[in-house]
Amino acid sequence: RETGEKDVAFKIQYCGICHSDLHMLKNEWGNSAYPIVPGHEIAGVVTEVGSKVQKFKVGDKVGVGCMVGSCGSCQSCADDLENYCPKMILTYSAKYKDGTITYGGYSDSMVADEHFVVRIPDGIPLDAAAPLLCAGITVYSPLKYYGLDKPGQHLGVVGLGGLGHMAVKFAKALGAKVTVISTSPNKKKEAIENMGADSFVVSREQDQMQAVKGTLDGIIDTVSAVHPLVPLLGLLKSHGKLVMLGAPEKPLELPAFSLLSGRKVVGGSAIGGLKETQEMLDFAAKHGVKPDIEVIPIDYVNTAMERLLKGDVKYRFVIDIENTLKASS
Repeated sequence: RETGEKDVAFKIQYCGICHSDLHMLKNEWGNSAYPIVPGHEIAGVVTEVGSKVQKFKVGDKVGVGCMVGSCGSCQSCADDLENYCPKMILTYSAKYKDGTITYGGYSDSMVADEHFVVRIPDGIPLDAAAPLLCAGITVYSPLKYYGLDKPGQHLGVVGLGGLGHMAVKFAKALGAKVTVISTSPNKKKEAIENMGADSFVVSREQDQMQAVKGTLDGIIDTVSAVHPLVPLLGLLKSHGKLVMLGAPEKPLELPAFSLLSGRKVVGGSAIGGLKETQEMLDFAAKHGVKPDIEVIPIDYVNTAMERLLKGDVKYRFVIDIENTLKASS
C-alpha cells in the first residue's frame, strides 16, 4: 500500500523461512488465503516514513515479525502483548484493517505500521537478525514469562531444530545449565560443541532418561510431531514447568497424575509482544546470540521447502532477497 502517516516503508534484504510457512502453503491449518506471499522473519532498511512516524528514519535497519496489526484497545494490547490480541493481524495470509490481504517477506519491499516494526541493533547482521523475529522471540518469551531466565537453573530443550537451537543459545546466555533432549543421537556433538549445551539425552534410551529424572527446573518443548509427554514430565523437579512451543496436528496425551505428583505445570507460549521482541533483539546483540543460518537465493525456495520437510537444514534458511529477487517494478 501507499505509505500512510504512521507507516514505515522498507526495502527487504533478508527473509527467514519458518516451518509455519510450509504449513500455510499447504493449508495444513485450514486458514490459508491464496495467493500467498509467505515470510514473517523480515529484515531490511527503511526507505520512507509517514509524516507522524516518530521511531524510525530513512536508512534505519528494521524488522517485522509474525504480526502487522492488532486492535490497540484490549487488555492484551494495553499489556504490550499484541500477540494475544483477539484481533491480531498476521503478517501474511490474513485480512488487514482496510480489507486487503496481507503479504509477507518473500518480496522486495514492505509497508507496515510503525508500532509493528522493530529496530535491529548494529551488533546483529541483517541475515542473522531475520530468524530472531519469529524463532528467537518464540523461545525468549516463555523463558522470561515462566521464570526460566534465572542463572543457575537447569533447563531441558526438546528438539534441536530452528526453535530448539535458539532455545539452547538464549538459555545459555541467561546463565542456565542446558540439557538437549532428542531422538537423534547424531545431534549430540552439534548440541554440545556448537550450541554450548552442557549435556545431551537420547529420549529413546531409558537409562539416559532415568539419569536425568527429577533434575530439570523447566523444559522448552519445540517438537511439532506427536510425542509422549509423561517421560518429559518425569524429568522435572517438583514445581517444574513443561512449556509447549510446537503445534502437533493431533492432541497429545496428558495423564493428570503426571502433574499431581510434584505440582507440575504444562503451559504454552506464542511469539511475543513488540516491546518484548525489541528487548530480545537488544539482548541478542549484547550477548552475541545468533541463529545458525543457511543463506539461499530466491530461486532455491522450492528446494529449501523440500529440505525443510525432511529436516535437512541447520538450522534456518534465510532468503537473500536483495541480491536475488528482481524488483517488482
